[in-house]
Amino acid sequence: MNVFGITGRSGSGKTTLIVALLPWLGARGLRVATVKQARPDFDIDKPGKDSYRHREAGAREVMVVSEQRWALMHERAGDEPDEPDMAALLERLAPVDLVLVEGFRHWPHPRLEVYRPALGKPPLYPDDPRVVAVASDDRLADARVPVLALGDVAAIGGMILSQLDLE
Repeated sequence: MNVFGITGRSGSGKTTLIVALLPWLGARGLRVATVKQARPDFDIDKPGKDSYRHREAGAREVMVVSEQRWALMHERAGDEPDEPDMAALLERLAPVDLVLVEGFRHWPHPRLEVYRPALGKPPLYPDDPRVVAVASDDRLADARVPVLALGDVAAIGGMILSQLDLE
């Protein structure tokens, strides 16, 4: 499975970039899935709903199904490692051409960093050898990797396809 990451500090524009990349990649005939890292306390379920009650009563997994979509919620046991295993999570996805991963900086896949100097936080790329390029709204003269304009979806998408030999 082809996996490529989009990483960066909070508020840098990772999700905005992924949302712009998805139609660009789809227009090239690629089937794309995404995996998004969330805060530990996130929940897609709502108190009072049947699926929520199932989980609260002890179901380890709850699948909610309709004619238009389905969702699987898995409750992680307290004895599981802090970060889920990449391979195990990717096995749960339907076959696709590309998986874009937002977050999960410790997973071993190539990634692009979205970096905005105006956030006042240091970049990740100097310390992360898996960052193969940076997308920024500013020039980064000292970058050790290619720097692409954050708004240039075609250049960013092309770089991803080239990295994964999907051209």
